[in-house]
Amino acid sequence: IDPVEIRRRNFIPADAFPYQTPVAVAYDTGDYHATMDRLVEMADLAGFAGRRAESAKRGKLRGLGICAYIEACGIAPSNLVGQLGARAGLYESATVRVNAAGGIVVMTGSHSHGQGHETTFPQVIAEMFGCPEANVDIVHGDTGRGPMGMGTYGSRSIAVGGAAMVRAAEKIIAKVKRIASHLMEAAVEDVEFKNGVFSVAGTDKSVDFGSVALAAYVPHNYPLESIEPGLEETAFYDPSNFTYPSGAYAAEVEVDPETGVVTL
Repeated sequence: IDPVEIRRRNFIPADAFPYQTPVAVAYDTGDYHATMDRLVEMADLAGFAGRRAESAKRGKLRGLGICAYIEACGIAPSNLVGQLGARAGLYESATVRVNAAGGIVVMTGSHSHGQGHETTFPQVIAEMFGCPEANVDIVHGDTGRGPMGMGTYGSRSIAVGGAAMVRAAEKIIAKVKRIASHLMEAAVEDVEFKNGVFSVAGTDKSVDFGSVALAAYVPHNYPLESIEPGLEETAFYDPSNFTYPSGAYAAEVEVDPETGVVTL
């Protein structure tokens, strides 16, 4: 049987998701047939027989390997692994602090040891706040400054740690919207936030994020009776499920039986 076909026969159909597995977890989404279709096209599998024949004419051997996979990443939730005997939670945490000048500090429980959190995390926060990435500092590996976290493993940094970071940032954005609505004398429901600027829908009123941040720390014109000064929020995120990345690979290898030289 064709190696692609036998894999297709074992794929979960795209219309069967979410798919409950026999081992507690449920696959939320996937389209394995589409992935295999793309692999067949990219690797030109239809032309393999011709390439193998051409190699044989030159006295070479040519083989084809195909693999499809699904991976369980972003290990969670805590109650599931507790049932499996783990003695730890699998949440992640983040504290986001905006200072009076508009600079942002993110304290994350995820630790970077080569994954590049210093690049990816600021990209997410900068997009949310409409500021340059250079305005965002990442603090990790310091339990004296940040909340307790579960660390970096199982491809969970952005899926779990990033989600905690986003939730903390969303709390701050909700707060600064309220402050901005006070400064612009508008209903908070009418305040829009885009590219680092707050504006009132249908008017020319606007105030930049830096000015709102300053007002939070220098509350001369500030609704102290309803909003505390300062801009710092913490969030913990415990996912309801793993994430399930999937993919497919093809490797075509030519071997010279005389010399043992391998060409991939």
